[in-house]
Amino acid sequence: MKSTTYATTATVSSTTKKIPAALWALTISAFGIGTTEFVIVGLLPTVASDLNISIPSAGLLVSLYAIGVAIGAPVLTALTSNIHRKKLLIYLMLMFIIGNGLASIAPSFTTLVIARIITGFAHGVFFSIGSTIAAALVPADKRASAISIMFTGLTVAIVTGVPFGTFIGQQFGWRATFIGVALLGIIGLISSWILVPDQIKNEEKVSLKDQFKVITNGRLLLAFLMTALGYGGTFVAFTYLSPILQKITGLSEAMVNIVLVLYGIAIAIGNLVGGKVANKKPLKALLWMFVLQTIALLVFTFTASDPVLGIITLFIMGALSFSNVPGLQLYVVQLSEKYLPGTEDVASAFNIAAFNVGIAIGAYAGGLVVESSLGLEATPWVGALLVAAAIVVTLISARISRK
Repeated sequence: MKSTTYATTATVSSTTKKIPAALWALTISAFGIGTTEFVIVGLLPTVASDLNISIPSAGLLVSLYAIGVAIGAPVLTALTSNIHRKKLLIYLMLMFIIGNGLASIAPSFTTLVIARIITGFAHGVFFSIGSTIAAALVPADKRASAISIMFTGLTVAIVTGVPFGTFIGQQFGWRATFIGVALLGIIGLISSWILVPDQIKNEEKVSLKDQFKVITNGRLLLAFLMTALGYGGTFVAFTYLSPILQKITGLSEAMVNIVLVLYGIAIAIGNLVGGKVANKKPLKALLWMFVLQTIALLVFTFTASDPVLGIITLFIMGALSFSNVPGLQLYVVQLSEKYLPGTEDVASAFNIAAFNVGIAIGAYAGGLVVESSLGLEATPWVGALLVAAAIVVTLISARISRK
């Protein structure tokens, strides 16, 4: 290993087959962060009504959060590269708690926006350094699995945290939801303080200028493009999944909620399985994941109108939609270790940004499709086209690797 981080702890971890306790601390924190990211969608009508703003204006709370992640994360990760990893993790959870605490008492929409941006900054840096810390806790052949365990917190948040947080907001007001998420942040902070080992070291010291060479490295740029296309393709249809299930599949609103929970369970399963299969050869695993994801989206185009076949296809889609996350993160870390040692955290941060760019592209493309003559039923196959483009980029990366 070229990175000091991984070399320091992989030997310790190799002596045990158990999941390191520190991984659970990262997972708990990821759960809180995932909840605060997605729960706002269900709270938009409540927030808009309380602050006397339109729902489209309230929608800025979603998009500006993503901007905070996509733009702030790489910059802040680079600027904080000299801070000890465990200490930085504690600082990030403090920022997360402050952001959600500020949101809970925000006297105006502007204050709430600022609180969301602060939380978005914490989100992006957490998942970038969290990925490298998770990989550092286990042997080299288990790194993708470790990353997937951390990201399980994010996927479980979609299944449980978001519905429960939305319910709390509807019953006790949206401010109560942010108080609850801040409490999750406190639990994550205490867990990290106790369970994350002190010997997690930073990468080799690299100047700020050299760290940003990440965005000029062709191999890494291809990896970021894979992330944006492969992940974004799912969100073309996922963004409009509820109306698809109601208008095309013909399910009731109550049944749609049940199906979305099943979809979330599939995401969690796929995330863990994806981590296992990507442990040794992430690029090869990603190629097959993208191929299967493309096929599933194309099949859903034809099965969406049938309740039974549609739900079965949707479960498979869910399992594949997050399965590529651990492999993409691991592949980026491996490339940065090989070509730009010391930039692992920044490269990981740019990949987190690429995920959010993919979400934005997918959601925007889906909106254009829905408003066009193609309609809702076209969103799955349009999403498949984006994932197919990721297949092409993956093949190019594989060809370069062989050379």
